[in-house]
Amino acid sequence: MEQPESPRVRPVPPAAPARESLAQAAYAALKASILEGLLPPGHEAVEQAIADQLGMSRTPVHEAALRLQHEGFLQVLPRRGLRVLPIDPVDLRETYDILIALEGAAAALLAGRGAAGAEALATMQEATEAMARALAAGDRKAWAAADDRFHRTLLRASGNARLARLAQTAADQAQRARSATAARREDPAASVAEHAAILAALKAGAPEPARAAVAAHRSRASEDILRVLGGVPR
Repeated sequence: MEQPESPRVRPVPPAAPARESLAQAAYAALKASILEGLLPPGHEAVEQAIADQLGMSRTPVHEAALRLQHEGFLQVLPRRGLRVLPIDPVDLRETYDILIALEGAAAALLAGRGAAGAEALATMQEATEAMARALAAGDRKAWAAADDRFHRTLLRASGNARLARLAQTAADQAQRARSATAARREDPAASVAEHAAILAALKAGAPEPARAAVAAHRSRASEDILRVLGGVPR
């Protein structure tokens, strides 16, 4: 009987080392592999094996692993390699509390940007429509990717680069949880209607309704995810 293929790290794009450090390239590849579930929770790997897959030395992989350990995605095991950490429901709830506050602030800022935010709103509209198409096709992976695109665009378009940077790790943790639970959640059709409500407030230039719509959406979605993960309800 054939043995199942071992988890592999997403390859580094060929041009990446030319424009960024190897450590940054290793970090991006490892994080993408964790967020997309290519390296699942509990998976252990030897740093040298990952380095061989990425075509680089062990040193940049170790630097990337230390950075991801600081962000709460994995644990560096002395003389053993690394282990992808499970999604902890308590930590995730706290992460969503932070994300709700920061995304709400981003929505309020974007609502006040007028024409400067038009391109972002168009991208968010397209992402919402892509979510609806993915759900109709039964493609939860595509739905999760479009949902993430909507929220990342919201943060980037706020006009506050520091806010977007502060929200980055929380958004990454939310993406990981969303991808990990997408196939096990009940039909998330409510997310499409909630995105439409956020967009309506943004297009109307209404900061506080936009903030409230984001909070309602993220609160409802996080409870759905936490139920799947076995989290304790509020």
